[in-house]
Amino acid sequence: MPRISIGDCSLYYERHGMGFPILFVSGLGGFASFWQDQIAAFAKRFEVVTFDHRGIGQSDQARIGYTVERMAADVVSLMDALRIKRAHVVGHSTGGAIAQVLAIDHPGRLASVVLSATWTKADAYFRRLFTFRKEVLLRLGPSAYLQSATLYWYPSWWVARNNERLRQLEAQNLANFAPVEIVASRIDAMLAFDRSNELARIKTPTLVVGAEDDIVTPAYFSEELARLIPAAEVKLFPRGGHFLVHVRAREFANAVLPFLASHTPA
Repeated sequence: MPRISIGDCSLYYERHGMGFPILFVSGLGGFASFWQDQIAAFAKRFEVVTFDHRGIGQSDQARIGYTVERMAADVVSLMDALRIKRAHVVGHSTGGAIAQVLAIDHPGRLASVVLSATWTKADAYFRRLFTFRKEVLLRLGPSAYLQSATLYWYPSWWVARNNERLRQLEAQNLANFAPVEIVASRIDAMLAFDRSNELARIKTPTLVVGAEDDIVTPAYFSEELARLIPAAEVKLFPRGGHFLVHVRAREFANAVLPFLASHTPA
Protein backbone atom coordinates (compact mmCIF):
# COMPACT_ATOMS: atom_id res chain seq x y z
CA MET A 1 0.00 0.00 0.00
CA PRO A 2 1.37 3.46 -0.84
CA ARG A 3 3.01 5.39 1.95
CA ILE A 4 5.03 8.57 1.71
CA SER A 5 7.37 10.34 4.10
CA ILE A 6 6.37 13.82 5.24
CA GLY A 7 9.53 14.33 7.30
CA ASP A 8 9.03 12.97 10.78
CA CYS A 9 6.54 10.24 9.84
CA SER A 10 5.04 8.41 6.89
CA LEU A 11 1.40 8.61 5.83
CA TYR A 12 -0.71 6.07 3.99
CA TYR A 13 -2.45 7.65 1.00
CA GLU A 14 -4.51 6.78 -2.06
CA ARG A 15 -4.86 8.53 -5.43
CA HIS A 16 -7.80 7.96 -7.76
CA GLY A 17 -8.71 9.49 -11.12
CA MET A 18 -7.06 12.27 -13.09
CA GLY A 19 -7.41 16.02 -13.22
CA PHE A 20 -7.16 18.90 -10.79
CA PRO A 21 -6.54 17.46 -7.30
CA ILE A 22 -8.97 17.25 -4.40
CA LEU A 23 -7.72 16.39 -0.92
CA PHE A 24 -10.40 14.72 1.16
CA VAL A 25 -9.68 15.14 4.88
CA SER A 26 -11.58 12.87 7.24
CA GLY A 27 -12.65 13.59 10.80
CA LEU A 28 -11.74 12.34 14.26
CA GLY A 29 -11.48 8.72 13.09
CA GLY A 30 -8.88 9.83 10.56
CA PHE A 31 -9.26 7.03 7.99
CA ALA A 32 -8.93 7.42 4.21
CA SER A 33 -11.70 4.81 3.92
CA PHE A 34 -14.23 7.28 5.35
CA TRP A 35 -14.55 8.71 1.82
CA GLN A 36 -15.12 5.39 0.06
CA ASP A 37 -18.70 6.25 -0.94
CA GLN A 38 -17.53 9.46 -2.66
CA ILE A 39 -14.46 8.38 -4.60
CA ALA A 40 -16.13 7.07 -7.75
CA ALA A 41 -18.23 10.20 -8.33
CA PHE A 42 -15.38 12.65 -7.79
CA ALA A 43 -12.67 10.63 -9.58
CA LYS A 44 -14.59 10.97 -12.85
CA ARG A 45 -13.58 14.64 -13.02
CA PHE A 46 -10.73 15.13 -10.53
CA GLU A 47 -7.71 13.47 -9.02
CA VAL A 48 -8.89 12.34 -5.58
CA VAL A 49 -6.38 12.06 -2.74
CA THR A 50 -7.34 10.45 0.57
CA PHE A 51 -5.05 9.53 3.47
CA ASP A 52 -4.90 8.07 6.96
CA HIS A 53 -4.02 10.80 9.45
CA ARG A 54 -0.83 10.63 11.49
CA GLY A 55 -1.34 8.03 14.22
CA ILE A 56 -4.25 6.37 12.41
CA GLY A 57 -4.65 3.20 10.34
CA GLN A 58 -1.72 2.45 8.06
CA SER A 59 0.10 5.72 8.79
CA ASP A 60 2.82 5.84 11.42
CA GLN A 61 1.59 5.87 14.99
CA ALA A 62 2.66 9.00 16.79
CA ARG A 63 2.08 9.64 20.47
CA ILE A 64 2.33 13.42 20.41
CA GLY A 65 0.29 16.28 21.78
CA TYR A 66 -2.16 16.64 18.90
CA THR A 67 -3.52 19.99 17.77
CA VAL A 68 -5.66 20.83 14.77
CA GLU A 69 -2.84 23.07 13.55
CA ARG A 70 -0.44 20.11 13.69
CA MET A 71 -2.92 18.05 11.67
CA ALA A 72 -3.16 20.87 9.11
CA ALA A 73 0.64 21.01 8.87
CA ASP A 74 0.59 17.31 7.97
CA VAL A 75 -1.80 18.06 5.08
CA VAL A 76 0.56 20.75 3.75
CA SER A 77 3.51 18.36 4.10
CA LEU A 78 1.55 15.66 2.26
CA MET A 79 0.80 18.10 -0.56
CA ASP A 80 4.49 18.98 -0.75
CA ALA A 81 5.53 15.32 -0.78
CA LEU A 82 3.03 14.53 -3.55
CA ARG A 83 4.08 17.69 -5.45
CA ILE A 84 0.61 19.16 -5.30
CA LYS A 85 0.95 22.93 -5.46
CA ARG A 86 -2.75 23.75 -5.18
CA ALA A 87 -5.90 21.74 -4.59
CA HIS A 88 -9.51 21.75 -3.56
CA VAL A 89 -9.85 20.64 0.07
CA VAL A 90 -12.97 18.86 1.33
CA GLY A 91 -12.90 18.43 5.10
CA HIS A 92 -15.46 16.61 7.22
CA SER A 93 -15.93 17.33 10.95
CA THR A 94 -12.38 17.52 12.37
CA GLY A 95 -11.28 17.56 8.74
CA GLY A 96 -13.38 20.70 8.39
CA ALA A 97 -11.50 22.28 11.29
CA ILE A 98 -8.25 21.34 9.54
CA ALA A 99 -9.58 22.92 6.35
CA GLN A 100 -10.34 26.15 8.23
CA VAL A 101 -6.70 26.32 9.35
CA LEU A 102 -5.51 25.72 5.79
CA ALA A 103 -7.79 28.45 4.43
CA ILE A 104 -6.55 30.92 7.07
CA ASP A 105 -2.84 30.05 7.14
CA HIS A 106 -2.18 28.65 3.63
CA PRO A 107 -4.71 30.27 1.28
CA GLY A 108 -2.37 30.06 -1.69
CA ARG A 109 -2.51 26.26 -1.58
CA LEU A 110 -6.30 26.09 -1.94
CA ALA A 111 -8.52 26.59 -4.99
CA SER A 112 -11.62 26.12 -2.86
CA VAL A 113 -12.66 24.62 0.46
CA VAL A 114 -15.68 22.56 1.48
CA LEU A 115 -16.52 22.49 5.20
CA SER A 116 -18.71 19.46 5.88
CA ALA A 117 -20.45 18.94 9.23
CA THR A 118 -17.88 20.94 11.16
CA TRP A 119 -17.80 23.59 13.87
CA THR A 120 -16.38 26.99 14.77
CA LYS A 121 -15.30 26.46 18.36
CA ALA A 122 -16.37 24.24 21.24
CA ASP A 123 -19.47 25.60 22.96
CA ALA A 124 -21.13 24.11 26.05
CA TYR A 125 -22.99 21.44 24.05
CA PHE A 126 -19.94 20.40 22.01
CA ARG A 127 -17.74 20.31 25.11
CA ARG A 128 -20.29 18.23 27.04
CA LEU A 129 -20.62 15.73 24.17
CA PHE A 130 -16.91 15.20 23.52
CA THR A 131 -15.96 15.16 27.18
CA PHE A 132 -18.51 12.35 27.59
CA ARG A 133 -17.23 10.51 24.51
CA LYS A 134 -13.67 10.69 25.83
CA GLU A 135 -14.88 9.37 29.20
CA VAL A 136 -16.58 6.42 27.47
CA LEU A 137 -13.33 5.68 25.64
CA LEU A 138 -11.15 5.83 28.74
CA ARG A 139 -13.54 4.00 31.09
CA LEU A 140 -15.24 1.46 28.81
CA GLY A 141 -12.77 1.08 25.96
CA PRO A 142 -12.84 1.23 22.16
CA SER A 143 -15.71 -1.23 21.58
CA ALA A 144 -18.19 0.72 23.70
CA TYR A 145 -16.85 3.97 22.26
CA LEU A 146 -17.53 2.84 18.69
CA GLN A 147 -20.94 1.34 19.43
CA SER A 148 -22.11 4.53 21.10
CA ALA A 149 -20.59 6.67 18.34
CA THR A 150 -22.81 4.95 15.76
CA LEU A 151 -25.81 6.44 17.56
CA TYR A 152 -24.32 9.95 17.27
CA TRP A 153 -23.09 9.66 13.70
CA TYR A 154 -26.21 8.35 11.96
CA PRO A 155 -29.94 9.19 12.11
CA SER A 156 -32.07 6.65 13.98
CA TRP A 157 -33.99 5.61 10.85
CA TRP A 158 -30.73 4.95 8.98
CA VAL A 159 -29.36 2.83 11.84
CA ALA A 160 -32.56 0.77 11.81
CA ARG A 161 -32.29 0.15 8.07
CA ASN A 162 -28.54 -0.52 8.00
CA ASN A 163 -27.91 -2.39 11.24
CA GLU A 164 -25.91 -5.27 9.76
CA ARG A 165 -23.76 -2.94 7.65
CA LEU A 166 -23.05 -0.87 10.76
CA ARG A 167 -22.10 -3.96 12.78
CA GLN A 168 -19.55 -4.84 10.11
CA LEU A 169 -18.25 -1.28 10.07
CA GLU A 170 -17.91 -1.24 13.86
CA ALA A 171 -15.94 -4.49 13.74
CA GLN A 172 -13.68 -3.11 11.02
CA ASN A 173 -13.09 0.12 12.93
CA LEU A 174 -12.38 -1.80 16.14
CA ALA A 175 -9.81 -4.00 14.38
CA ASN A 176 -8.01 -0.87 13.17
CA PHE A 177 -8.58 1.33 16.23
CA ALA A 178 -5.68 3.62 17.11
CA PRO A 179 -4.10 3.49 20.58
CA VAL A 180 -6.48 5.02 23.11
CA GLU A 181 -4.04 7.77 24.09
CA ILE A 182 -3.85 8.96 20.48
CA VAL A 183 -7.63 9.16 20.11
CA ALA A 184 -7.95 10.91 23.48
CA SER A 185 -5.32 13.46 22.44
CA ARG A 186 -7.18 14.07 19.18
CA ILE A 187 -10.38 14.74 21.14
CA ASP A 188 -8.46 17.22 23.29
CA ALA A 189 -7.30 18.93 20.08
CA MET A 190 -10.91 19.27 18.92
CA LEU A 191 -11.97 20.80 22.22
CA ALA A 192 -9.09 23.30 22.12
CA PHE A 193 -9.66 24.37 18.52
CA ASP A 194 -10.81 27.95 17.98
CA ARG A 195 -9.92 30.07 14.96
CA SER A 196 -13.36 31.69 14.89
CA ASN A 197 -12.01 35.24 15.24
CA GLU A 198 -9.98 34.72 12.03
CA LEU A 199 -12.70 33.28 9.79
CA ALA A 200 -13.37 36.70 8.28
CA ARG A 201 -9.87 36.50 6.74
CA ILE A 202 -10.86 33.58 4.52
CA LYS A 203 -11.02 34.66 0.90
CA THR A 204 -10.92 31.16 -0.59
CA PRO A 205 -14.25 30.17 -2.19
CA THR A 206 -16.06 28.23 0.53
CA LEU A 207 -19.01 25.86 0.60
CA VAL A 208 -20.45 24.90 4.00
CA VAL A 209 -22.43 21.65 4.07
CA GLY A 210 -24.41 20.21 6.98
CA ALA A 211 -27.55 18.38 8.05
CA GLU A 212 -30.32 19.78 10.20
CA ASP A 213 -30.52 16.54 12.23
CA ASP A 214 -26.76 16.36 12.99
CA ILE A 215 -26.37 15.97 16.77
CA VAL A 216 -22.53 15.99 16.78
CA THR A 217 -21.97 19.28 14.98
CA PRO A 218 -25.48 20.79 14.97
CA ALA A 219 -26.61 22.86 12.01
CA TYR A 220 -26.18 26.12 13.90
CA PHE A 221 -22.41 25.65 13.53
CA SER A 222 -22.80 25.51 9.74
CA GLU A 223 -24.95 28.63 9.84
CA GLU A 224 -22.34 30.40 11.96
CA LEU A 225 -19.53 29.43 9.59
CA ALA A 226 -21.53 30.70 6.62
CA ARG A 227 -22.13 33.98 8.45
CA LEU A 228 -18.50 34.51 9.51
CA ILE A 229 -16.76 33.52 6.25
CA PRO A 230 -17.18 36.22 3.60
CA ALA A 231 -19.25 35.10 0.60
CA ALA A 232 -19.47 31.50 1.83
CA GLU A 233 -22.20 29.38 0.28
CA VAL A 234 -24.21 26.99 2.45
CA LYS A 235 -26.16 23.80 1.79
CA LEU A 236 -28.15 22.23 4.64
CA PHE A 237 -29.85 18.88 4.14
CA PRO A 238 -33.04 18.29 6.14
CA ARG A 239 -31.87 14.78 7.05
CA GLY A 240 -28.50 13.07 6.96
CA GLY A 241 -27.03 13.14 10.45
CA HIS A 242 -23.39 13.80 11.18
CA PHE A 243 -22.21 11.28 8.58
CA LEU A 244 -24.27 12.79 5.79
CA VAL A 245 -21.37 11.86 3.51
CA HIS A 246 -22.60 8.26 3.87
CA VAL A 247 -26.30 8.76 4.50
CA ARG A 248 -26.77 11.24 1.63
CA ALA A 249 -23.84 10.12 -0.50
CA ARG A 250 -25.34 10.95 -3.89
CA GLU A 251 -26.87 14.23 -2.72
CA PHE A 252 -23.56 15.25 -1.12
CA ALA A 253 -21.70 14.66 -4.37
CA ASN A 254 -24.37 16.49 -6.35
CA ALA A 255 -24.04 19.52 -4.07
CA VAL A 256 -20.24 19.61 -3.96
CA LEU A 257 -19.20 18.69 -7.52
CA PRO A 258 -20.67 21.77 -9.25
CA PHE A 259 -19.11 24.03 -6.62
CA LEU A 260 -15.66 22.51 -7.18
CA ALA A 261 -16.07 22.63 -10.95
CA SER A 262 -16.90 26.33 -10.82
CA HIS A 263 -13.67 27.05 -8.92
CA THR A 264 -11.29 24.75 -10.78
CA PRO A 265 -8.49 26.64 -12.54
CA ALA A 266 -8.57 26.43 -16.32
